[in-house]
Amino acid sequence: MKLERHATGWTVATAAYRLTSVAGRSSVLLSDSSGRPWADLELAGAVNTLTSRDETVGIGAAETEERDRDIRISWALESTCWRAKRVAITCADDGLTLRLEVEGDGALGEVAFLGGWGLLPRAGTGWVESGSRFASLVSGAPHVPGRFVQSAQETTVVSAAGGAEPGRPGWFFTPGPLCVSVSRAAPGSGRTLPRDAWLTLGVGAPMAAQGFTGLAYRAGAGSFHLALDYEGHTRVDGSWVSPAIRIAPSADPYAGIARYRAWLEAEGLLPDGPSSPTGHAGDHGIEVAPAWWRQPMFCGWGAQCAEAVDAGTGMTGAARLATQERYDRYLDRLAAVDILPGTIEIDDKWEAAYGSGEPDREKWPDLRGWIARRHERGQRVLLWWKAWDTEGFPAEHCVRTTDGRPVAVDPSNPAARSLLRSAVARMLGPDGLAADGLKIDFTARTPSGSSLRHHGPAWGIALLRQLLEEIRDEAKRVNPECLLVGQVPEPSLAHLLDMIRLNDMLRLDDPEPRIRIVPEMTHRAAIVRAACPDRLIDTDDWCAPDLKQWRAWTRAKSALGVPSLYYVDRLDLSGERLEPRDHALLRDTWARYRRRESLPEPASAPSVSGVPSV
Repeated sequence: MKLERHATGWTVATAAYRLTSVAGRSSVLLSDSSGRPWADLELAGAVNTLTSRDETVGIGAAETEERDRDIRISWALESTCWRAKRVAITCADDGLTLRLEVEGDGALGEVAFLGGWGLLPRAGTGWVESGSRFASLVSGAPHVPGRFVQSAQETTVVSAAGGAEPGRPGWFFTPGPLCVSVSRAAPGSGRTLPRDAWLTLGVGAPMAAQGFTGLAYRAGAGSFHLALDYEGHTRVDGSWVSPAIRIAPSADPYAGIARYRAWLEAEGLLPDGPSSPTGHAGDHGIEVAPAWWRQPMFCGWGAQCAEAVDAGTGMTGAARLATQERYDRYLDRLAAVDILPGTIEIDDKWEAAYGSGEPDREKWPDLRGWIARRHERGQRVLLWWKAWDTEGFPAEHCVRTTDGRPVAVDPSNPAARSLLRSAVARMLGPDGLAADGLKIDFTARTPSGSSLRHHGPAWGIALLRQLLEEIRDEAKRVNPECLLVGQVPEPSLAHLLDMIRLNDMLRLDDPEPRIRIVPEMTHRAAIVRAACPDRLIDTDDWCAPDLKQWRAWTRAKSALGVPSLYYVDRLDLSGERLEPRDHALLRDTWARYRRRESLPEPASAPSVSGVPSV
């Protein structure tokens, strides 16, 4: 790496990229090592508050500093909002980082990087942002099933807050790794990665400073910027330094995510701890995961949905069918064709009230005894847990609207934390239900809104972290070998889970939800392996578009992670019935998987439900 000075300015040249000043412009040119342009990086970022828009009225001369391992270039910015403001780019051999620094006071709103409001007489007035040569984009949070490569002129968000509603699609990973990768090549069908060089843009912040809901990549025709929204819940008192925006070349998006994770680790932005999922001490005192975590799983949600569809209630009626009698029947039917899951997930809604950890006694008259009987057969039991739901919590322990309506449980509230821990102990503790772990769902319900009230100060991703920390700390206290499953592969959060779930195959709210699921789920698995290689993968199984695709995914999934089965005798969406060859497929793939992983098969037992066969 070297800093070259010339008549019109300067260039930082490394083996990976070139960064060059442009005379008379408020941007710098980023190119690859051969000089082929990537983007014109705009310097005029915006650190807005809830009450004031940050407009840049002047940009000072570049100040360069050559250090042992990097080169720092910074510019003083005149701001309408802050007493002092600066943008700094630090160039290292393999990539660069950008930060904004301000002095003053205010509640942070949206912070824009690589774009902002400018009142610059020579450059005009109004919004300005970075120019790009990007054509394709791959997000760290897949959100359009069947099309994981999108146009780089489309906006995308990697966030802890999402949903099925229009404009809020990113809930498969909440959040995924906080980065996007871009390429100059056209996206094509969106189902295969273009063969070209890639550039990965990500954000890194100390865990306590992740007070934003997610990373937004916003694009226009040949332009883009990045944004973090703090929604007024982070206050600047004196001075503030933004998270770092990391920009680095990569061979492909997965390599970019892996390098993004390595950079987080090198910067001390990942937690200290064992590199493998916690469990028991193996040889030489190294923490190893219990072998049963890798056992094939059965979750009853798909069977519940199929039964609800048959009953005429549609899938919305499925939660009423999470009953002891039905789960015995589901498992007896599978056992009758020699399909024996090692782990059973009891899905929505076994609880009397979400978040309480108390079984609905009409549905589960003896859940503790039922779990104990499954243990006798060599099987483990996970309980589905709905994150953020307020049903089991007093309103004063929740995040609330200005008129006091609860929207999410508030893990920053000490009383709410106590109730959360009690619920976890009730579900997993030896004096409670003695279940073996939790399937944590609905993390996408992380609260978002500038007017919402909470105990504080954590917000956004930091508030989700607080929720997951409470669950994990208490879960591992009462049951050190318990298994925690969830869809949160952002590297700075993934250590709070033992297994990352690939989540639903489809968005059933989409006009045409039927897609090719094997490429979609293989892509998600590749993201998880790159972002958190030390976590296990739950391959999921819902919602299969049709039997042909279900069979293809059943063949593929054991090579990608822990195989998971959601169906018993028929699919819910297509209504197709499983055939004897499908049972044979399951038996064969599970047997080969168990041999590869050196896992035993659970013991079969006489029918509980009195339904001996499918």
